[in-house]
Amino acid sequence: METFIKGISCYLPEKLLTNEMIAERFPEWSVDKVASKVGINQRHIATDDETAGDMAEKAARRLFEQYSIRPEEIDFVLLCTQSPDYFLPTTACMLQQRLGIPTTAGAIDYNLGCSGYVYGLALAKGLATAGIAKNILLLTAETYSKYIHPTDKGNQSIFGDGATASLISATDGLLEIGEFALGTDGNGAENLIVRTGCSRHRQPKGVVGKDEGGYVEAPDYLYMNGSEIFNFTLTAVPALVKRTLEANSLTQTDVDLTVLHQANKFILSTLRKVMGIPKDCFYINLETTGNTVSNSLPIALKNLLDEHRISNGQRILIAGFGVGYSYGATILTAR
Repeated sequence: METFIKGISCYLPEKLLTNEMIAERFPEWSVDKVASKVGINQRHIATDDETAGDMAEKAARRLFEQYSIRPEEIDFVLLCTQSPDYFLPTTACMLQQRLGIPTTAGAIDYNLGCSGYVYGLALAKGLATAGIAKNILLLTAETYSKYIHPTDKGNQSIFGDGATASLISATDGLLEIGEFALGTDGNGAENLIVRTGCSRHRQPKGVVGKDEGGYVEAPDYLYMNGSEIFNFTLTAVPALVKRTLEANSLTQTDVDLTVLHQANKFILSTLRKVMGIPKDCFYINLETTGNTVSNSLPIALKNLLDEHRISNGQRILIAGFGVGYSYGATILTAR
């Protein structure tokens, strides 16, 4: 059954964290060093009282306005976030009420990071194909900045906050959703993690150190082993792209544009070279937003649509990868 992305809208917080601000906090890092290392000049940061639910609501309201969508048309809400408003209740349930979506609609949160948008498309397509829902509101929202330790200059330079809203339709739309390739490797769970706060380690530990690679390791905050994440992407992503092409009976030359999760410039440039993708067929757009986790793919797609860089018949390969390890990809065809 055909399933489509009918519209995409985004919300980015007003507060900014620029490279100049980071260099001010960490004098050993120059503005140019930050930009050349990660390819990011600024990031949008949620305020202390701004939550993923708040941002998702704003993105959804923009979607409704920009595409003339009525809340009563929505029959399922999917929210991808790793920073929910509460342990419980589910943030998606609260958004149903706040957005005026009918009580006959289903609503769930799902906890995924950088692969989250692709997984959301897969879940939405499954709901539509099974006849469970016709108009699915797919939301992504993340406030990773709240998990980053004040002395962790590496993660501060990479991650930004934001939210997106997409309408997935069983009838028509801008981008037809193709077949998926998905993957999981829990062996990498320890390399991108917040260790305390949930059931296994409920109480904060209040300690800060560094691992063998010099990365800040504070169990109450986000820990990322950058070198291990890089090694993972070099192995997993090219194989994922190959599987996706095979699932859609395509070759690399059949794809007009490849859009990967906007992790950082170095990782993206390396992957492009490894996979032999020409520069003009590869999209990078993280200079002003940073790595926005599950938001990065829909933000990229929204920018491409707004810039009129997608025309009828074009095929776009999108792939997300990261925390979990979790990864997934699909083909979108412009209609």
